This record gives sequence, structure tokens and C-alpha cells, in this order.
Amino acid sequence: MPLPNDETLIALGEEILTEFEKVFGPHPGFRPAHAKGLMLTGRFTPADGATSLTRAQHVTQASTPVTVRFSNSTGLPLIPDNDAGADPRGMAIRFHLAEHVHTDIVSHSANGFPATNGTEFLEFLRAVTQPDKGKVQEFIGSHPKALAFVQSITPMPVSFAEERYFGLTAMKFTNKDGVSRFGRYLILPEAGEKHLSAEEAAGKGPDFLFNELNDRIKNEPIRFKITVQVAEDGDLVDDVTVHWPPERKMVDLGTIELAELVADNEREQKQIIFDPIPRLDGIEPSDDPLLELRAAVYLISGRRRRAVS
Repeated sequence: MPLPNDETLIALGEEILTEFEKVFGPHPGFRPAHAKGLMLTGRFTPADGATSLTRAQHVTQASTPVTVRFSNSTGLPLIPDNDAGADPRGMAIRFHLAEHVHTDIVSHSANGFPATNGTEFLEFLRAVTQPDKGKVQEFIGSHPKALAFVQSITPMPVSFAEERYFGLTAMKFTNKDGVSRFGRYLILPEAGEKHLSAEEAAGKGPDFLFNELNDRIKNEPIRFKITVQVAEDGDLVDDVTVHWPPERKMVDLGTIELAELVADNEREQKQIIFDPIPRLDGIEPSDDPLLELRAAVYLISGRRRRAVS
């Protein structure tokens, strides 16, 4: 996973990381966002008919090992699970294709993002760092994309395993016949979606989601279905803030079954650097300007995290 050659892009990534630190403070060894997490392992099994969408390796072979990280929002490693600021929740998936060969999906539980590009996102973060919190509300009220993002955040989940997750940025899927279509990931829990009221959430403990995940995985596997919403001609595929009509076709890509916690979880979370760019035959990035920037931010912050003893 190389850094992009664009010096302007790298500089923008550094500025974004600086703003994250202003918001949440320095926490060496942890992610600047989604700092509190837990990783599980399991397998991905493709669905019948998934090859009609893509010839990607993990869709054409019988099954593929996966690592999945669930996380709370913010860069605070000790944020209580029942803090409203811990939403949206994150789900990052790594498909292990061969030794040192992988592809990832990075998703969160809100069907939205506050900006179309890196400059807009930096502006959003700078508004958040203002001492006068009224300025943040003023910014959100005057920026429709930021407002739509805030409104897309779902209530607190009962479990990480009972929440859905959105890939947001479009990818280009190509099948064995060379037919390409753009699509967006939507990851659905087999257990269904369940959320808490504000009153119910207030009565939960600071680690209730991670404790529940620990208990659940001991008793039964956790399953998610990976689906792809397919764009049609005329749909905008390079703007994460633009939703496609809900009646667009959904393709079932396959099922993830998680069976156990990752050993040495703390160390492995520090080491793994998820990549929002797929980097494999059969699934390519769209021209969404956020993809290269996110990849740069993840890599820069990941290298810093690894450097902390």
C-alpha cells in the first residue's frame, strides 16, 4: 500500500490528521478516528450468481479467510460505548487472498458522509474544533452535506452484530465477460437490525457493545451478508454524498461468518492498516476524490501507530 505521489494530497492528509488531534487529543498508538475497536476472524463464502457482477478472486473461489474490525467513532480509545458520540459505528473487512495479498472493505453505520472531497472534509473538521460549539451547529446548518450526514446517523445499536454498514464510495465491478458496473456495498446482519432508545442507551455500561460481542462469539458465529447496490446509467458514481434511488438492483455478493476473536487483539489492531482502495482484478476504485485521500490518511496514521512501542 504505497503513498500517492501527489504531494498536495499528502499535505492535505497531514492537515486532516492534525485536525483530528485537535478534536480528540493525541493518543499515540491508536487510530485518529474509530480508535476503540475489536477484531474477529472467520470466512467469506460467495453467493450463487455473484460472479455475474465481478471476477474478483474472493468471489470466484470457494471461500476466503477474513479479519473484521468493529469500532466506535471518534479518536478516543476509551469512549463509552453508550456515548452518543460513538456513532456511527465502523466495520472494516479484510479478505486474505494469499500471503501478504488482500483486499478490504471499509464501512460505517451511517448512510452518509459530511463532504464530497478532502477540502470540504477539512473545513468540516475545522468547524468541529471551534471553541464555540454554536459555530459547529451554524456550520452544519449552512452546509447541506454535513447536515445530511448528521441526520443519517442511526440510534445506538443493541449489538455490533445487529447493525448494518454502508461502504459509501462507489466501486467499479467487472465480471469474467468484461462487463463493468458501478456499485456500493451494503452489509446486512443476519440477526437483523436492533437499536436502543436514548433511555435504554443511558442505562448501558461503558463497554456494553464490546462485552456483548465477546459473549456472542463464544456462543454462536456472527454472520453478515455483503450486498452491492448497482448503479444505472446517469447515476453519479464519484460523489459519496449523493444517494442512488432505493429501487436500484441489489446483488448478493456472499456471506461472512465470524467464529472467534483475533489472538493478541491489541497488537494486531495496531498493526493492520485497512485500505479503502480494493487493488485487485475485478473490483476497481471509482473516481471518487475521497478514495486516494482516505488511503493516504490511513497509511500515514497507520505508520505512526506502528512506530509506537
